Amino acid sequence: MDDFTRKFNLVEERDEQIHEILSTVYRALEEKGYNPINQIVGYILSEDPTYITNHNHARTLIRKIDRDELLQVLVRKYLGQ
Repeated sequence: MDDFTRKFNLVEERDEQIHEILSTVYRALEEKGYNPINQIVGYILSEDPTYITNHNHARTLIRKIDRDELLQVLVRKYLGQ
């Protein structure tokens, strides 16, 4: 395995971890009756953890993701790269 493939695999693996965390946070917000998209966007823009519920440890989970890293993943996914 060359360095490029190894780095690509690490990026893919981290993207998948972030996807899993965001999905869990989304479901937790939905279960508590919040608008998940609005709450996640509020968190991303402000980095204020109170936008995210503690339900199912969602707040703890989302704080494991650096905001810059989260935005990079979202843009990559949106653009299909």
